[in-house]
Amino acid sequence: MTSMASESAITILCTCKQTRFNIGTPNYRELDIEGLNISITAGAKSGVKGKEKGKNASIEILNNAKLRLKAGQQYALVGRNGTGKSTLLKAISEKLIPGIPEETRVVLLQQTNIADANTDETGAEFPPPKPKESRGSTVLEEVIERATSRHKVQEEIRILTSAMNSTSTYGALRGARRVKHERLQKELFLKDKDARLRSGARGTQARKVLIAMEKEVAAFQATYEEKDEDISPDKLVQETSEAADMLAELELQVEPSKLAETESRGKRILTGLGFSETCMQKPISSLSGGWRMRTALSTALLQKTDILILDEPTNFLDILGIMWLQRHLMSVAEGPNPPTLILVSHDRDFMSLCTDLLIIKDKDLTYFHGDLAMYESSRAEKKVYLTKMKEAKDEQEKHIQQTIARNMKDGKFKDDQNKIRQAKSRQKKLDDRWGMEVSAKGGRFKLNRDLPGYHFTNRGEIEIPQDEKAISFALPRTTELRFPGALLALEKVSFRYPAVKKTTTPNPLVLQDINLSVHMGDRIGILGLNGGGKSTLIKLLVGEAKPTSGTLTTHPRLKSGYYSQNAVQSLQQMGVAEPYLTSLTLLTREVAGALNEGELRGLLASFGLPGRLASDVPIRKLSGGQLVRLEMTRLLWKCPHCLVLDESTTHLDYETVLAMREALHAWEGAVVVVSHDRWFMRGVVAGLVEDEYSDMSNCEDKVERRRMVYKLSKGQMTVLQGGAQEFEDSMEKRVRKLVNS
Repeated sequence: MTSMASESAITILCTCKQTRFNIGTPNYRELDIEGLNISITAGAKSGVKGKEKGKNASIEILNNAKLRLKAGQQYALVGRNGTGKSTLLKAISEKLIPGIPEETRVVLLQQTNIADANTDETGAEFPPPKPKESRGSTVLEEVIERATSRHKVQEEIRILTSAMNSTSTYGALRGARRVKHERLQKELFLKDKDARLRSGARGTQARKVLIAMEKEVAAFQATYEEKDEDISPDKLVQETSEAADMLAELELQVEPSKLAETESRGKRILTGLGFSETCMQKPISSLSGGWRMRTALSTALLQKTDILILDEPTNFLDILGIMWLQRHLMSVAEGPNPPTLILVSHDRDFMSLCTDLLIIKDKDLTYFHGDLAMYESSRAEKKVYLTKMKEAKDEQEKHIQQTIARNMKDGKFKDDQNKIRQAKSRQKKLDDRWGMEVSAKGGRFKLNRDLPGYHFTNRGEIEIPQDEKAISFALPRTTELRFPGALLALEKVSFRYPAVKKTTTPNPLVLQDINLSVHMGDRIGILGLNGGGKSTLIKLLVGEAKPTSGTLTTHPRLKSGYYSQNAVQSLQQMGVAEPYLTSLTLLTREVAGALNEGELRGLLASFGLPGRLASDVPIRKLSGGQLVRLEMTRLLWKCPHCLVLDESTTHLDYETVLAMREALHAWEGAVVVVSHDRWFMRGVVAGLVEDEYSDMSNCEDKVERRRMVYKLSKGQMTVLQGGAQEFEDSMEKRVRKLVNS
């Protein structure tokens, strides 16, 4: 079975096995697909001539994988950047994988183009008819509209009502035929897609259904175009009555009680994600990108679906929103007939809501029942166990080989056939029965039961799981300061944004009486909800804004590195402005001769941008995670004394977040962190190590550090004596109130 989808010059090709057996009524919340192959092909652009025309650069994502999702389970999809997570999610959501029934309702939330998708209630793209642009609609109206496709029902109601009220005798008939015609066109589109995605016996059946559908559409087309004078009186009466019944049925779908229930659910979801009543009534066109993302997330949560796919849903949420979403998804999982969830996230605490891991690695899919910590612990324990087993077996094999050699030598010297037979018997044992002594299930290995096939004559080797090449995140050593003192100090600092006009009333204070000092080696965490002033405080610290009152003091030899939460967007804009700008070119321009090309390449490689990726791939083509690495390289080549990180984990995969956390753990410089990732904050600021198998447990921080966590709320900053946990506990109380309200 084969399917393809094309987007611009990119084609996704999916193939899989099919069964010849009747599987009965499918469970749309389950997937059980064998032999799945997915690859993406970049076709030649139009206008390309000569030999280059028709050449395709194909990248294989999956090879003979098994995609098996159980109904109602919650899966965390994990894998490094570039392994194909987004491609797999797209293939599932657009039903490009032939084994996914067309009737399956799939909802996909992605970080890009969240407001541009025009999809029907099953998740399939359907071009005609395109709904009117809802520029003036409010946030609440937009969420309800997109979640329920209410406009389609209302549009049919409008057509039929207008037709029924027409002065023409044939008005009702014409209205009903128009609605039927549009429905048939949509059904034909879906049947055609289904036929193109299937092969073999099911493909033959799908094409038969398509041919029958095409005949039905062609037959109705003649009826649709029939002239008034050719319509018989009996047909007129019959179809006028059908139009009235159709209108009554549609009006039931939008009756006030049903809409009120949907609106109530929509309001609860929007409130949980941080929308106030006032914000819900704002025009959707007035929202920033982050709030549009929250709107799209609200829409996804409100829809009725079989498979719910969330790709980094926490990127624009504060801790309150993250904790509410985590509790909401857990409550949905406990309800009747919950959708199957596929979640991609870099936030380990948030991912803990998932019951299973779906791991994409080495062009294959593997599964693990449990969370990331359990998975890593299990892998580490298995590696230790197999290493010990292999060492013992190797020692035993060495001893047997020595015995065989000695017996053969003695047997030949003394012409002792018994010793020679004994040596040959032992050699046969080594050749045929040496290797694993336990089965895949952990029991004793039995030759006639556990060999993979009759043609195998010996056991498998003891294979020790090889760890992937570690994510590189090397922080440079800081330069000497020569004399002591605070790196940064804020004393009684207040800040307000300047008024647009001098005659207007001054803006309220964003920050008030802030006192903060940062010394070498300090770990400072700043927590708070969105809008509390965290980013403004950071800009004051790095000198991008000046205090309205109070003083900012900096060490005269201070070198600081500031990672802005908008860093990725800024690099993307830079890439659009200069389409051929590469990472190496950008860094060469910025260092202005301070480092040579070899040093720059080594620095980029240490942050995961090696070789041609740094010198040949334009910035505009880099992924979000690669852009984060580039930005960190731009900050760290100067060997700063202080790093100020504002949401630096966004766009990174969980392994890179782990590498950054471990690199910052024992770094000698100062770190100021603003982050909604609780696990990252605990490791960097509090220095906590939850996992005994983490590399952080082997590099104990012996430096006496000042570790402080501050809460910033309504412009005022207070010390949290209980650290980040105190803030989490307070947010948990607020989440419970939101859920119970």
